[in-house]
Amino acid sequence: MSNYTPKNILITGAAGFIASHVANRLVRSYPEYNIVVLDKLDYCSNLKNLSPSRSSPNFKFVKGDIGSADLVNYLLITENIDTIMHFAAQTHVDNSFGNSFEFTKNNIYGTHVLLEACKVTGQIRRFIHVSTDEVYGETDEDAVVGNHEASQLLPTNPYSATKAGAEMLVMAYGRSYGLPVITTRGNNVYGPNQFPEKLIPKFILLALNGKPLPIHGDGSNVRSYLYCEDVAEAFEVVLHRGDVGHVYNIGTKKERRVIDVAKDISNLFNKDPDASIQFVENRPFNDQRYFLDDQKLKNLGWSEKTTWEEGLKKTMDWYVNNPDWWGDVSGALLPHPRMLMMPGGVERNLDGAEKDDSGSSEISGNANHTGLVVPASKISNSPSKSPYKFLIYGRTGWIGGLLSKLCEKQGIPYEYGKGRLEDRSQLLSDIHAVKPTHVFNAAGVTGRPNVDWCESHKTETIRTNVAGTLNLADVCKENGLLMMNFATGCIFEYNAAHPEGSGIGFKEEDTPNFTGSFYSKTKAMVEELLKEYPNVCTLRVRMPISSDLNNPRNFITKISRYNKVVNIPNSMTILDELLPISIEMAKRNLTGIWNFTNPGVVSHNEILEMYKKYINPEFKWSNFTLEEQAKVIVAPRSNNEMDASKLKKEFPELLSIKESLIKNVFEPNRKTSA
Repeated sequence: MSNYTPKNILITGAAGFIASHVANRLVRSYPEYNIVVLDKLDYCSNLKNLSPSRSSPNFKFVKGDIGSADLVNYLLITENIDTIMHFAAQTHVDNSFGNSFEFTKNNIYGTHVLLEACKVTGQIRRFIHVSTDEVYGETDEDAVVGNHEASQLLPTNPYSATKAGAEMLVMAYGRSYGLPVITTRGNNVYGPNQFPEKLIPKFILLALNGKPLPIHGDGSNVRSYLYCEDVAEAFEVVLHRGDVGHVYNIGTKKERRVIDVAKDISNLFNKDPDASIQFVENRPFNDQRYFLDDQKLKNLGWSEKTTWEEGLKKTMDWYVNNPDWWGDVSGALLPHPRMLMMPGGVERNLDGAEKDDSGSSEISGNANHTGLVVPASKISNSPSKSPYKFLIYGRTGWIGGLLSKLCEKQGIPYEYGKGRLEDRSQLLSDIHAVKPTHVFNAAGVTGRPNVDWCESHKTETIRTNVAGTLNLADVCKENGLLMMNFATGCIFEYNAAHPEGSGIGFKEEDTPNFTGSFYSKTKAMVEELLKEYPNVCTLRVRMPISSDLNNPRNFITKISRYNKVVNIPNSMTILDELLPISIEMAKRNLTGIWNFTNPGVVSHNEILEMYKKYINPEFKWSNFTLEEQAKVIVAPRSNNEMDASKLKKEFPELLSIKESLIKNVFEPNRKTSA
């Protein structure tokens, strides 16, 4: 038995059901622990679940997706996380039959992002992965001994298959990289705050409203139920006493048939069970029984405390007193709900912050920057009607998010494209629905967490960066629309004709000469083909920087987190200055290729010297060579100077890179005395 004491804990999915009970328990019981919770606030999450903790000094909420590698890395580093309790997942079996890809994305890819971040940062002392009893598959009806932690995994539905797949990744990272992992597999959990797609809260709300309780099949399926507070205590025990590399079942020997659960709930409401129950079509596959051997966890000192009768009464009372906790849940109360038919789920809030009953909002990054959360679709209301309307692609991207803020500031109506770039019919549907005057393409694959990803995902990179971009350009041409295309200047590298430090930059008409990364190859390829489209304005962005120094995509934020950096002068793009120019270029209907950088170059060391002068006088860093850098990256990086004279001629007020850095980035963020 271990004896572990964490300091800074990251809990994923903590606005959901089980994780919120665990987070609230740890915040309440261990004021010396810092609890950071990360949740994207999908349909089955609710910030109100964390109300007991939100005023506590050792609690912090961040809205974001575990699939964002930049965000996860940023949190691990800035919050000095030493422990992860990974609850975030899509969990409803019915949904997995209707939208299995979303389960793969959340449950497997999201877990992989977390594991990779743990490997890269090298600071995690415990990684507790929350799995499910369903990974074992169906237990024999006559079995008297439950599945133990070494039993074979035989998942029978898309949900449990993704959880088993995630477990394999966790085990692999434990063995290959020595990551200190622990896995839990739990029975069904019930109690207050649970989203009513699950059996018990669904039946309670239906009974409360005098509606029939739908039973899949004949109701003979057997399940084991644990009360949420008992489960929260189990995770507290696993956190402090669990052994690294081990799996722990969180279970109970007390089993109940689904039809008996329905009868018990009917009786609590003084209703006739026979009149209340309605038999409906069974699931495509419905495991008959899950039965766990939980002795290993009991050996750590945990035991179930809440009786079924006591827990069910507490749960019923809570839902009776909080019937509107989840708002309109009519879709979840159907016999076979499908809450996630569209990728990304059903967003219950679109302003970047979820509000509680008092009207206060939870912070999700810097509200003045589009750091973590971007509205899915919004049209600004200007006092005078604007002659423009923009259709923007790249809703979840950094530039796409900043564009929406600029449109709102300038009173320009806009909407985000809903279609995928590679699907022509979806793009046409967007254009016909929105009727834009201009289209902005800020979508593209840059790699997760960086361009090295593209080296092993070449077809995905081609699909978006080449095929998708060309598709959008062609659809725009067909409909007489100008497309503003955010491209990259990372298609050049210093050479004999453009030597480093010479002040001779690559011009718009120069042929790309950098092929070190597959990402850059695709961007150069599509740029050449886009020359044939007279309706396209290509903006070559390089090493983008903004005044939001909390944004993990910001070049300054990135290099200020590295232990070592190269020191090479490069052209760069100050988004605070240049993105408004991109809107003006659209208004002027400019086309062709533009080097979209501030004039001049700046080196890594020069930027970090400014960082030290304006932000942190104690900041220190060291340099390494390109040869040393090559040992820790997969693909080489582009270094070059772009000639911005064409842009400067069109916009004479454009500042040089160093002037713009000081005016737009460092002065607004100054923390030192002038």
